[in-house]
Amino acid sequence: MENKSPKSGFSGSIGFVLAAAGSAVGLGNIWRFPYLAAKDGGGLFLVVYLLLVLTFGNTLLTTDIAVGRRTGKSSVKAYGDMKKGWGFLGYLTFFVPLLIMTYYAVIGGWVLKYIVAYITGQWEAAATDTYFTGFITQEAAPIIFMLVFLAVTVFVVYNGVEKGIERFSKFVMPALLVIVVGIVIYSLTLSHEGADGVTRTGLQGLKVYLIPDFTGMTAGKFLNVLLDAMSQLFFSLSVSMGIMITYGSYVKKEVNLNKSVAQIEVFDTGVAFLAGMMIIPSIFAFTGTSGAGAGPGLIFVSLPKVFAQMGPVAGTIIGLLFFVMVAFAALTSCVSVLETLVDNFMEIRGSKRQPTTLVLGVIYAIADIAICLGYNVLYGEWTLPNGGTAQLLDIADYISNSFLMPLVSLLSTILIGWIVTPKWVTDEIETGGVVFGRKKLYNIMIKFVCPIMMLILFLQSTGLLSLFIK
Repeated sequence: MENKSPKSGFSGSIGFVLAAAGSAVGLGNIWRFPYLAAKDGGGLFLVVYLLLVLTFGNTLLTTDIAVGRRTGKSSVKAYGDMKKGWGFLGYLTFFVPLLIMTYYAVIGGWVLKYIVAYITGQWEAAATDTYFTGFITQEAAPIIFMLVFLAVTVFVVYNGVEKGIERFSKFVMPALLVIVVGIVIYSLTLSHEGADGVTRTGLQGLKVYLIPDFTGMTAGKFLNVLLDAMSQLFFSLSVSMGIMITYGSYVKKEVNLNKSVAQIEVFDTGVAFLAGMMIIPSIFAFTGTSGAGAGPGLIFVSLPKVFAQMGPVAGTIIGLLFFVMVAFAALTSCVSVLETLVDNFMEIRGSKRQPTTLVLGVIYAIADIAICLGYNVLYGEWTLPNGGTAQLLDIADYISNSFLMPLVSLLSTILIGWIVTPKWVTDEIETGGVVFGRKKLYNIMIKFVCPIMMLILFLQSTGLLSLFIK
C-alpha cells in the first residue's frame, strides 16, 4: 500500500499548488462559468457554486490528491494498490485524459489563431459572424495552429515535472492572474451608449452578475441551477480524470495537503469568479444583456464583437490580452492532461519520460488532425444520448466529460466511502501531525452526499435524468 517507487516530483508546496491550479484553471473557467452565472440568476449561481466548492469540491479534490500521494502512483495503478479487484477503476480513469487529449490541442489552436488575428490588426474581421466558422472549416490552417499548440505542450512535459511543468506553471499562473485582473478593472470602467440611446456601464453589468435573480424561480429551476453548478465544479477542478492523482503522486510527504487543497480551490474559484467579472460587465455595457452563447461561441464569436466596439486601439489591446490569457489557461490544462498520460504509460510499460512524451506527441498529432478534419473533410452529424447534435470533437468530449468522469467519480466515492473507508484518506491528510479541520465533513460527504450527487450528475449528463424528472 505504501510502496512508493522513486519518481520525479515537485520541489515544494508552491510548485505543486501552481501546477495543480494550472490544471484546474482551464477553458471551462473562462467560457462556461460566466455563461452559467448569467443563465442561472447571477449571484444565486455564485452562492450555490461557492457552497459546493467548500463541500463537494473539497471532498473530491482531497480524495484524488491523497490517493496519489499515499500510493505514489498514477491513477492506472493507484486504485489497484488501494484495494484488490478495483484495478479496473484505474484503467477506466485512464480513458478520460486519453480522450480529452484528442481535442484539447485543437481548441488551443483556435485560441492561437485569434492571438495572431489581433497581432496582425484583424480585429474587425475577427468580429464578423463568419470568421470563426470560416476558420475551423478550412482544411490546413486549423491543423497548423493545433500542431504549434501541441508542440509547446509536448516541450513542457518533455522537460519533466520540476524543470518543465513546475517552472512553466510558476511563470504562467501569476501572469494569467495579472492579465485577468487588468481586464476586470478595464471592464468595470466601461461606459457605452447603445443604438437605443441608453448609456450602460460595466458597473451596472457587475450588479447583474453579483445580485441574485429569483425571477421565475421554481423548485425545478433551482435543481437545474444546482446541477449546473455541480457539473461546472466537477469539470473545473480536474477531478476524476487521473490528473490530480498523478500530481498528488509527485508531492512530498512534508507538504501540508489540507492547506494545499484549500489554496488550489481558492485559485481555481477566484479565476472563475474574475472571468465572470471580466466578461459579463463588458457584454452588458455593449449589448445590454448579461449572457452569451455557451462554449466556443462565447469567446470566439460574442466577445470579439465586444472588443470591436471598444475601438481599434483599446479593442486590439484588450482582445490580444484576453486571448493570451485564454492560451495560458488552455496550455496549463493541456500540459496536465498529457503529463497524466505520460506518467501512466511510464508505469504501464516501464518506459522513460522523453521517448514516451515524443511518441504520444506524434500519436495525438494524428488524432488531433482527424478532429480538425471533422469540421470539413470528415464532417458529420451524430445524435448524442442526451439529445445533442455532435461532430467528432463533441463525441470525444461527451464520452470523457459527460459519461466517464461522473461514472469514475461515483465509483471512487463508493470505494473510499464504503470499501477502504474514509480513514484511508484522512490518515494521509494528517501525515506529520497536520490537523484536518474538515475531517467530519469529509466523512459525511464521501460516504453519503457525494455518491448520491454523482449518481444524479451521471443521470443528468447522460440524459437519463429526464426519464425520472420531467
